[in-house]
Amino acid sequence: MPHRTGAPATEQPTSADDSAGAVDRAAPALLRFAQNTVGRDFAVGDIHGCFTELQRGLDAIGFDARTDRLFSVGDLVDRGPESHHALRWLDKPWFHAICGNHDFMAWRHAIGQPYEEVDHLQHGGAWLLMLSDAERPEFGARLAALPLAMEVDTGQGVVGLVHADCPYDDWLEMGRVPWHNTEAVSAVADCCLWSIDSYARRYAGHVKNVRAVVHGHTTTRTMEILGNVQFIDTGGWRPGGHFTFLDPQALVATQGPVNAAPVPSRRNR
Repeated sequence: MPHRTGAPATEQPTSADDSAGAVDRAAPALLRFAQNTVGRDFAVGDIHGCFTELQRGLDAIGFDARTDRLFSVGDLVDRGPESHHALRWLDKPWFHAICGNHDFMAWRHAIGQPYEEVDHLQHGGAWLLMLSDAERPEFGARLAALPLAMEVDTGQGVVGLVHADCPYDDWLEMGRVPWHNTEAVSAVADCCLWSIDSYARRYAGHVKNVRAVVHGHTTTRTMEILGNVQFIDTGGWRPGGHFTFLDPQALVATQGPVNAAPVPSRRNR
């Protein structure tokens, strides 16, 4: 069973009765990627519908779509103005994403089975209501197909990506989970999508059998490292924040441009 559970969080579920695994997902839960031998790889934190800012960051680091790959640690949608562009990015052959808790809430909402533990509309989900009746199911299907975890071969060892928290101290356990038994893996899925336990406890133990594990979900001013776990959501989706681009091979991070969008007035927040 997962070793990290139960830390309170603003968006964390409070009941096991409606867990992240309670609805069948169309996705393989763990995707594996071979080493990129022709270009560079980057991992990026939460995007939250700020794809123009993301592209600005990619331009700044000289991202080459012909040879490079970009791995998102989830939360493609909600909060920002361009959530409706998410499918365009998922269509790019060099862009690969895992499921974040906001993606999970969005696909549940889109298929007419909203996640009752959290009000999606209160957490940036109103964009979904602007889609047509034909568009909404497509978004639901595509977001539901996102895996819960990825691993990328760097030539120097595997680097794992999970949105919120890794449920095990040994990465090999991620490959042993009976992912198709949604009831059995509900606690694992909840940890992957929602938990802030490791960060809140400043847990610095190493996850075995993996070079590093990369998370988003917890927004920090700069990238933080606890043990061999790296938290890279540095708020590129909000004014004053920036996207962090982590090279999984060198485990070196590059800071993108500061999001120069005006900070909303207190009245409009």
